[in-house]
Amino acid sequence: MTEPLFPKRLHSFVFLAALIGASAACDKGPAKAAPSPAIPVTTAVAQQADFPIELRAIGSVESPWNVEVKSQVEGAIQSVHFHEGDDVRAGQLLFTIDPRPYEAALAVAEANLARDKVQALNAERELKRAADLFAQGLIATDVNDRAAATSNALNAGLKADEAAVQNARLRLDYCSIRSPLNGRTGSIMVKVGNMVRSLDTVSLVNILQIDPITVRFSVPEARLSEIRKAGTLPVTVLRRGEENDPSQGTLTFLDQEIDRTTGNIKLKARFANAERKLWPGQFVDVVMVLSTRAAAVTIPTASVQDGQAGPFVFVVTADKKVESRPVQIGPARLGLTLIEKGIASGETVVVDGQVRLTEGATVDAKASEPKS
Repeated sequence: MTEPLFPKRLHSFVFLAALIGASAACDKGPAKAAPSPAIPVTTAVAQQADFPIELRAIGSVESPWNVEVKSQVEGAIQSVHFHEGDDVRAGQLLFTIDPRPYEAALAVAEANLARDKVQALNAERELKRAADLFAQGLIATDVNDRAAATSNALNAGLKADEAAVQNARLRLDYCSIRSPLNGRTGSIMVKVGNMVRSLDTVSLVNILQIDPITVRFSVPEARLSEIRKAGTLPVTVLRRGEENDPSQGTLTFLDQEIDRTTGNIKLKARFANAERKLWPGQFVDVVMVLSTRAAAVTIPTASVQDGQAGPFVFVVTADKKVESRPVQIGPARLGLTLIEKGIASGETVVVDGQVRLTEGATVDAKASEPKS
């Protein structure tokens, strides 16, 4: 049986069309890849300005004076003249100890002194008469000597009596316990009626000096020479959560030796604290400006990247491409980093979007908004 001719013609047509398509494709050559889209990035311009060289540390606020008030005599607490947490002045009455036993002791001492004064005065008169009689040869030498010894003994007794009166007055004065300094009181450890003694280990109350106040902090040994060259340094402290309200003080203490365990040296700064912004035991951030670098080149700290060969920055060129440039960085502050080498003032650097960048990539640059 003879096969139909139509299928053979169809196959030939399809084959011919395929050959024509292949030939046309060969004439056009290889297809070109579509250009890569520009990568969106945020940029900033390197600036030139004076740049403070800062030293930062964590500090602890402490009172320069912490006084434990104790009794110097034995007795019962008769009165408490302040409340816990009160601010007190130097010399202000805090406690009164029952003074009656000490008033009685003072009265006895004063009476003994008055009695012995009379006796001493009488002995002086007797000595004067004895001396006159002895000069006339009317009494023996031993009688005159006894009169002199009696007078001298009574005069010495007067000195002891005067000392006893002074001691009695002092002990009576100790019954009124006064504040030794301006400061803030803590918890009152006794109540009216409690007995106290001069040898008690527990204090009646603690008083801390609040104004002025001290901030203690430590810095690395390597910064010691900078601090010593700077001389009297202003110190700024920032309280946690209140960084926009700093306190200003002055460096007042540099320890005499470096801690061999930590390699740090201890410093203290004093602050006027009339508004009580700083509180004993509080942790604060300490900032000292050691010097100022004039006409320094700075860029946003976020633009500095860490690479295997060290820090680098993506710089945007005139044709909107980026190049990776190694930099030598200095200190940083307030979101800016000082560039020692590698970037010139006026060059544009990438601040955000570096994760998608490669050398020579085209970017769609958008300037970062300045911080208010």
